[in-house]
Amino acid sequence: MEGKQDFRKYLKKFWIIYGISVFIILLLFIFTSFGWLGYMPTFEELENPKSNLASEVYSADQVLLGKYYIENRTISHFSELSPALVNALIATEDARFTKHSGIDFRSIFRVIFKNLLGGDRGAGGGSTITQQLAKNLFPRQENAGFFATVFRKFKEWIIAIKLERNYTKEEIIAMYLNTVDFGSQSFGIKSAAKTYFNKTPGELKIEESAMLIGMLKAPSWFSPVRNPERAIKRREVVLKQMMRYNYISETQYDSLRVLKIDMSKYRLQDQNTGLATYFREYLRQIIAEWSSNHKKPDGTPYNLYKDGLKIYTTINSKMQKYAEGAMLEYLNKELQPQFNQHWKGVKRAPYDWTISDSDILALLEASMKRSDRYKKLKALGLSDELIKKDFETPTHMMIYSYKGEHDTVMTPTDSIKYYKYYLQSGLMSMEPQTGYVRAYVGGLDYRYFKYDHVTSGKRQVGSTFKPFLYTLAMQEGEFSPCTKVPNVPVTFDMPDGTKWTPKNSGDEREGEMVTLKWALANSVNQISAYLMKRYSPSAVVKIARKMGFTSEIPAVYSLCLGTADLSVYEMTGAYSTFANKGVYIKPIFVTRIEDKNGNVLETFSSKTEEAISEETAYLMIMLLKGVVEGGTGARIRFTYKLTNPIAGKTGTTQNNSDGWFMGLTPYLVTGVWVGNEDRSVHFRNTALGQGAHMALPIWAKYMLKVYADKSLGIKKDDFERQARALSVEVDCDKYDAKHKDDSKDHFKEGL
Repeated sequence: MEGKQDFRKYLKKFWIIYGISVFIILLLFIFTSFGWLGYMPTFEELENPKSNLASEVYSADQVLLGKYYIENRTISHFSELSPALVNALIATEDARFTKHSGIDFRSIFRVIFKNLLGGDRGAGGGSTITQQLAKNLFPRQENAGFFATVFRKFKEWIIAIKLERNYTKEEIIAMYLNTVDFGSQSFGIKSAAKTYFNKTPGELKIEESAMLIGMLKAPSWFSPVRNPERAIKRREVVLKQMMRYNYISETQYDSLRVLKIDMSKYRLQDQNTGLATYFREYLRQIIAEWSSNHKKPDGTPYNLYKDGLKIYTTINSKMQKYAEGAMLEYLNKELQPQFNQHWKGVKRAPYDWTISDSDILALLEASMKRSDRYKKLKALGLSDELIKKDFETPTHMMIYSYKGEHDTVMTPTDSIKYYKYYLQSGLMSMEPQTGYVRAYVGGLDYRYFKYDHVTSGKRQVGSTFKPFLYTLAMQEGEFSPCTKVPNVPVTFDMPDGTKWTPKNSGDEREGEMVTLKWALANSVNQISAYLMKRYSPSAVVKIARKMGFTSEIPAVYSLCLGTADLSVYEMTGAYSTFANKGVYIKPIFVTRIEDKNGNVLETFSSKTEEAISEETAYLMIMLLKGVVEGGTGARIRFTYKLTNPIAGKTGTTQNNSDGWFMGLTPYLVTGVWVGNEDRSVHFRNTALGQGAHMALPIWAKYMLKVYADKSLGIKKDDFERQARALSVEVDCDKYDAKHKDDSKDHFKEGL
C-alpha cells in the first residue's frame, strides 16, 4: 500500500515537473515570438529578407559583363535551378524536407538518442534546410553564452515555422541556395556556378551539383581548387546520399564518383578579370554617383555594392571581345616585339637622347610614388628611406608579359623599369547615329595597368585634329575638297615676337598647287598652316567645342598641327559628327538601371546638338575617304584588304610619342591611340612610330572581326549622301574648269 502511495507521489511530481517544463517552454516560445527576449524579425522582414546583393552589369546583347559587390551574390529563382542541384541539397541536408513544416522532430530525436546519448557522431544534425535558412538570414551573435544560444535556437525554430508559412518549399530551396557561401568570393549558387564552372545554375550536371553542395559543409576545406582530393571524397558522400534516397541509380553513382573534377573553367570573379574591365571601372564611378543621388522607397540612397541593381549598357559583348582581341593580338604579337628589338642594345633604353639621367630618375621616382606598394607602405608610417630600401629588395611577383603572365623574382624598382618598355593603347567604338558605345578598351590588362586610356588619358592628337580645321573651311563655304591651295611654307608672327614656320614631313609636291583632298590625305602641315592663317585659332576651338570637346584647347597657331591633349573618348565622339550628318551625339554607355526586382529606376538617351551643316559633314567624309584611298591610311586597302567605303585619319605626334587612327564607316566610328606611359619613350623613326603603323592595324583587325561576324549586322555600305544637291562642285575636273583664277588667288595668299 505504501509503495503505491510513493509511486503516485512520484508520478504526481513527474507530471507537475513535466507540466511546468511544458509551460516554461511554451512561455519561451511566446516571449521569443513576440521579441520580448531579444530581436525577432518582423513580418515585413520575413517577406523581404535582406542580403547584400551584387549589382550586375549587362551588355546590350544580355551578357553579364561583371558585378559590383561586397558579397558576390546574385538571386536565382527555383525555376533556374537544375533538378540535380535540388536533389543533391535535399538528399544531403534534409531528406524529409517535403514532409515537415520547418522543424523535423524525428531528426531532433534521432540526434538526441543516437548522437548525444549513443555517441554516434555520424547520425547527422537536426537542423532542417528551413532552419539553416533562418540562421543565414538572421545570423547568430558571435561568442554567445549557453542561454543566449538556447534562446537563439528557439528563435530559429520560430523563424523557420514563419518562413514555411510565408513561402513555398521551392522558394525556400531557392532562398537557401542564394544565401550560402561557396568560397572564392562566391555567395549564392548563381555566383558559384559561374565561378567554378562558368555555367548557370540550370546547366549544372549531377557531379557538379554534388561538388557544390558538398562544399557547403566547409567551403575552404572542401575547395576543389585548394583541396581537390578532399573535394572528390566529399562529392562522393553527396552522391551516396543521392543514391540512398533514389535520386540516382547505383550505376550512376558508380560512374559519377570516379570522375575527375574539371576546374578548367574556374575563374575568380573580381573587378580585375573578365570582359570590359576598364569600362566596368569607369562605369562604377558613374553609377556610384548616380546611386548616391537616387533614393530607395525607404528614403535611403541606393548602394551600388549591396542593392542588387541591374545596369544595362550599350556595350556589345562580341564587339568588345573583338576589340580587346585586336589590341592584344597586334601589340603582343607584332608591335611590342618590334619595339623591344628596336631598342635592343641601345644605351639608356628605352629613353631618347633628349632626356637627361636626372629626368629619368625623376620619372622612375614618380612612378614609384604612384604605385599601390608605395601607398600601402606610406600608410603604415614607413619613412621614404625605408620605402626605397624595400623597393630595392628582391621579391616574388607575377609580372605582365606580351607572351603571357610570368612568375619571377625582381626588385620593385626593376619592375617599374621593366614596365616602362610597354606600349599602351586605348580604343573606343560607337554608333554615330545612336551614340551607343559598343566597345571600350582602356588598356592591355587591368590587373597590371590600371590607367584608363579612353576617358582618363589625354594625349597629343597630332594630325587627327586637322579635320576640324578643314571642317571650318568647308563650313564657311569658301572651300571644296577640290579647292587648290599652295603647298608652300607659311610663317606666323608669334605673341613673343618670334616667327614660326611649320614644315612638312617630306618634300612631295612642295611649291605646287594641291587640292584640299590631297593635302588632308597626305597630312600636309603647310596646308593646315595656310588654313589656320586664313581663319584663326579661336575659330577652330569654337567649332571643336560644338563637336563635343570639353578639354582645354589652347587657341594657339600650333593647334594646326594638333598640339592639344585630348582623349580617345572626345575624339571618337567628335568624329562621329561627320558620320552623323553634322549632328554631334554625346557617347552613351547606359540605357537603363533596374532594381533587384526588375523595376526600371531610370532610362537614358543620347544628347544631340547640330554642330555643322549636313553638307559640311558629307564633304568631310569625302576628304577623309581620300586618306584611305590613297593617303596615309592606304594600308587599310593593300595590307588588310578592306575594300568597302571607309573614311579615316592617321595622327603622329612629335618624336613619334603618340600614334592615332580614327576610322569611320556608316555604322561604326572607332578611335585608337597607341603610345607609352612616358612621352619620352617611343620609336626613334617615323616608319615605326607613325599612327599608320602603331594604331591603324588595331582598327583594321577589329573591323575584320566585326565584318566577319554576320550576326552583328554591320554592313559594308557607303555613307549616305544628302538628298539635296551640293552647293559646291566635288568633281575635281569640273571644279578646275570653273575655278582656274581662284587657284592663282590662293597661291598669292599663300605667298
